[in-house]
Amino acid sequence: MAETTTAQQDLSVTLVQTQLYWEDATANRAMLEEKIFGITAPTDLIILPEMFTTGFSMNPAKVAEPMNLYTTRWMQQMAAQTGAVITGSVVIKEHHKFYNRLLWVSPDGQVDTYDKRHLFRMGNEHEVYSGGSQRLIKELKGWKICPLICYDLRFPVWSRNTNLAYDVLIYVANWPQVRMYPWDSLLVARAIENQSYVVAVNRVGLDGNDAPHAGHSAVIDFAGKVLFREVDHEILHKHTLNKAALDQFRRNFPAHLDADSFNIY
Repeated sequence: MAETTTAQQDLSVTLVQTQLYWEDATANRAMLEEKIFGITAPTDLIILPEMFTTGFSMNPAKVAEPMNLYTTRWMQQMAAQTGAVITGSVVIKEHHKFYNRLLWVSPDGQVDTYDKRHLFRMGNEHEVYSGGSQRLIKELKGWKICPLICYDLRFPVWSRNTNLAYDVLIYVANWPQVRMYPWDSLLVARAIENQSYVVAVNRVGLDGNDAPHAGHSAVIDFAGKVLFREVDHEILHKHTLNKAALDQFRRNFPAHLDADSFNIY
């Protein structure tokens, strides 16, 4: 009986590390649909990169779409057909503002959202997009999951796991090759300090500004051990996260009980 309960608690995540067509949502949806239908084993969660329909575009007036239209409906279709939650960020226009918005889409059609809080100043993202102010924490198979976006990785207070609010921290990204050392280092740091799994999905290939991306999508455990990392290549990678191991680690090393108590939201 104990073995059955443990198995039911495991969470299967599938990372989609891919190149993206520049500012071409139709082509990207078609490409990703083919990849998603190539996932042959059952999975609980499919994770796509940041701005997966366009690449990291600073032309929202050209590429943005409204909520609950093309990409939202496509994600609902993909989630229903695979039986998995699908998440990733897209460019959304709402109330005359543009957002780098993560969509969390369940097989039953429910859509939850998170708007990127930290906008990448060096790429002028803050000049054309509006930032969010609320984190999203979702429950899936008894796991609590907090999805964030790219540049959020550099700000540990925002990801702070107060009172073990989550078990898995997700980052979807268009993180360029020139800054891969901070990416690799900060992912490990976020896992250690928050005593949680970290799952990160980055893109590969050149974007429309000829900036190269090297992937480094990764799965990191609660102790900071890198369980998986892929460099340069397009991949579909399924990884199973073990809840019993996470719970045991937290019982044996309950550092969260000594954390400073504060919040910013």
